[in-house]
Amino acid sequence: MKLALVTETYPPEINGVAMTLSQLVGGLRDKGHLVQVVRPIQCSEQGEPSVSSDTITVFGLPIPRYPDLRFGLPSRNRLIHAWQTNRPDIVHVATEGPLGLSAIRAAKVLGIPTTSTFHTNFHSYSEHYNAKFATRIVLAFLRWIHNQTRCTMAPTQELAQELAAEGFKNMDVFGRGVNLKVFTPKARDENLRKSWNAATDSPVFIHVSRLAAEKNYELLNKAYSKIRDTRPDARFVIIGSGPMEKQLRRKMPYAYFPGAIPLENRPELARYYASADTFLYPSKTETYGNVATEAMACGNALLGFDYAAPAQHVRHGANGLLAALDDDDSFLRSSVEIARNDALRKRLGQAAAAYSPAFDWQPIVDRFESILRRTITS
Repeated sequence: MKLALVTETYPPEINGVAMTLSQLVGGLRDKGHLVQVVRPIQCSEQGEPSVSSDTITVFGLPIPRYPDLRFGLPSRNRLIHAWQTNRPDIVHVATEGPLGLSAIRAAKVLGIPTTSTFHTNFHSYSEHYNAKFATRIVLAFLRWIHNQTRCTMAPTQELAQELAAEGFKNMDVFGRGVNLKVFTPKARDENLRKSWNAATDSPVFIHVSRLAAEKNYELLNKAYSKIRDTRPDARFVIIGSGPMEKQLRRKMPYAYFPGAIPLENRPELARYYASADTFLYPSKTETYGNVATEAMACGNALLGFDYAAPAQHVRHGANGLLAALDDDDSFLRSSVEIARNDALRKRLGQAAAAYSPAFDWQPIVDRFESILRRTITS
C-alpha cells in the first residue's frame, strides 16, 4: 500500500499528534508499506519546499499562540503534480488546516480516496482563549472538512459517538498506544529522585504536557497547593513548554521545570515518569491524552477526569482514580487522598503498570491499516 499522510506537525516537534503519527508511520513502514509524509517546513528547517518518495514539504506560517509550530499553506496544485508522478493508493489527512483541506481537494481531482483523523478538540479550546462564542463555528468548520473524506477516525468510541451526534459522517475508531519497551517502571532512577530532593518515601507528582491554557492549569495549581498542605515533603515535576511556561514557573516556584523533552529522546522522558509516583491530569480538552497512558505504563498512579484515555483505561480505585468531568472538587479531594495514602498510591501504580500490555502499539497500527485497506477497496 502507498499512503500519503498529510499533517501540520511531525517530529521533532513535540506534541501528542506528532508522536502518534511517527508511531503509525514507523509501524506501517515496518510492515512494508510505502508512506509519504506531507508537512510544512518546520521552524528548525531552512530551504525551499521539496518532494521525494517519502516526504513532501510545503511553505507554512506560525500558528497563533504556538510560534514554534506551523500550519501548511494551501498546496493543491503542488500535490496534484506530485501525486500524478507518484500516485498514492490513499491519502490520510491527520490535521484540519489549509494544507489538509488542499490535500483533500487534490485527491478528489485525481480520484484518490481520503480518510482523516480527529486528533485535537480545537473547538473546545475556544473558551480558554476568551472566544467561547466561536465553539459552534469551529465545530462546523471541522465537520465540513472531515465530511469530505470517506472516513473520520477518533481515538475512542466515546468521542466517535459524540462527533456522530454532531453530524460527522462515517466515524470509526482506532486508539493510541505506548512504546512498552521504553515506558516501563524499570526506567526508575533513584539518582534523579535525589536531584529533586525527594526522600525515599516522599511522593513525587509529575505532569507532562504542552503548557497552554486549555490544559486546565488553574485546577492543577489548586491541587498542588492542597497536596503541599497535606504532604510538605511532596515534590513536583512539570515537563513541557508552551505559552504558559513563564506564568507557571512564577506560580509554582517549588516545582522542577526541566523543559520539554524531545520526541527522539523518549527514554529520558520515561526515566522522569518512572522516577515519579503520581500523575495528575486535570485537562478536559483532550481527544485522548497519550501522556496518561505513558504515565500508567511507567507505574504512576493516575488521577484524571472520566473521559478520553482515563475513561477508557482506568478502573476507579483499581488501577487509578477518576473524577466526574464536571466535579473539580472530587478531583481535589482525590489529589489529597492519593498524597496522604502511601499504600493506595503504591497499589494503584503497580496495578497501572500491570495493565500496560493494553497499550501495545502493534494492534493499533494493524487497526489503522485495516481501515485504510477497507477504504481503498470500498
